Amino acid sequence: MLNTPSPTISSFGYELIRDHILSSILGKHENDVLYWAGKELARKFPCKSQDELIAFFADACWGTLELMKESKDGRIFQLTNDPEILQIKQRSFRLEAGFIAEQIQLAKGYLTECYDEKREKQHYVMFTVKWDVKERIMNTIPTE
Repeated sequence: MLNTPSPTISSFGYELIRDHILSSILGKHENDVLYWAGKELARKFPCKSQDELIAFFADACWGTLELMKESKDGRIFQLTNDPEILQIKQRSFRLEAGFIAEQIQLAKGYLTECYDEKREKQHYVMFTVKWDVKERIMNTIPTE
């Protein structure tokens, strides 16, 4: 699945679905639904390591995901891409946030949330991930 050649997808086709159709269908619930859709997507495409998570973002053409900081109960990631593709001003990044949250929850085994923050002038999105070491989750996948 990861890092294999695949047919090129038109960014226009992706934008039509992601930025116009979904937002039209979901309306005011777009952010909540996209977050939970990201979590569901992570369960269907589990990443066994942080490297796989980063590779998934590249393969999905979501952009370049980079770990910026790690602590005992959290991580901070930065997402970059060509500004024309990232569409930071128009796009919700809750799908990506939900995906990251669920991947880390599966790996760590603790209740995990992820918050996104757009840095429009710098053309990147910051994802702050926090897990609660007091809230153990049983559905974990083995990690490297």
